[in-house]
Amino acid sequence: MKGISFPIIKTKNDSKTTYDLNNVEDRKKYFREKVGREIDDIKAFMKKQTFIAYMMGKKLAGKGTYSKLFMEIFGRESAVHLSVGDIVRAADEIKGDESKMSELREYMEKNYRGFISLDDAFDAFLGRSTSKLLPTEFILGLVKREIDKNKGKVLFIDGFPRSMDQVSYSLYFRELVDYRNDPDVFVFIDLPEQVIDERIKYRVVCPKCNTSRNLKLLPTSKVEYDKKKKEFYLLCDNPECEPVKMLSKEGDEKGLELIRDRLEADDKLIRETMKLYGIPKIYLRNSIPVEGALDNVDSYELTRNKSFSWDEKNQSVITKDVEWIVNDDDGIPSYSLYASAVIVQFIKQLHEVLIK
Repeated sequence: MKGISFPIIKTKNDSKTTYDLNNVEDRKKYFREKVGREIDDIKAFMKKQTFIAYMMGKKLAGKGTYSKLFMEIFGRESAVHLSVGDIVRAADEIKGDESKMSELREYMEKNYRGFISLDDAFDAFLGRSTSKLLPTEFILGLVKREIDKNKGKVLFIDGFPRSMDQVSYSLYFRELVDYRNDPDVFVFIDLPEQVIDERIKYRVVCPKCNTSRNLKLLPTSKVEYDKKKKEFYLLCDNPECEPVKMLSKEGDEKGLELIRDRLEADDKLIRETMKLYGIPKIYLRNSIPVEGALDNVDSYELTRNKSFSWDEKNQSVITKDVEWIVNDDDGIPSYSLYASAVIVQFIKQLHEVLIK
């Protein structure tokens, strides 16, 4: 973020071992080497209680990715990533289903508390009233309903607060959703806009399983070449899916200008939320200045940019890793970090918050 310098959390150690952070088995060994003690302590903590993490980052900052990596380390049943936007959209989809709407109404009658009546709140939800906006208290009810389905799990809350008027609610979110007396923490994620731009321009999605990858930054193990179009493409390598061609979204070639307004709104919200007192904060860097980088991180933790060429003689794709240097939002030449290195930053700081 321009004008804000996040602390550098050292992940480098004295080991000479290198790891392929795109490989699941290598990641297990990497996490054990880098933060094995911290993982054991947090696992012991989680046997007694859980915690809530509010993920604060711009669109495409990796909030879902980091939540999934946490689950990979601590067990897929240990946590849940709750996107408030997805929860509201899912609720929207049941408007025409009388049975599901009746179930939602019954739940809200027991759990909704707000400054406008439940009838007025439902009118706003159903679009029957143009004079009333969907109140935050109703959104909290939808979130609480989803939390009730995931009792006993760590909560990664993505998208709350999602506007300036909801910032104060976030301080009392635990109490509002009646989620035990678990510790909570704000997790701020910083990444250069240049990285966001590349993530948009080269992202592709599997039409079958919706897995998202990136042609340059995070390709699958299966890269193919279309001779007619003279372009390279990825095949999904999710073992639970078919090796189908992954597709880009229309308009993605325009990059971050597609979401400029959203990025500016996110930036303002994050800066205001960082001013809050009384709640622990974790700061995650997606990038690190080139100068002095290798004093703090290992070279294999730096994101590599992939380039492809076609070997006509052998009829095969040749892949090359190239060093990737970006300018951060203050114009400082920086390396981007793989998500695994960022989650190591998270675990180190989370350990300080949870283990007194």
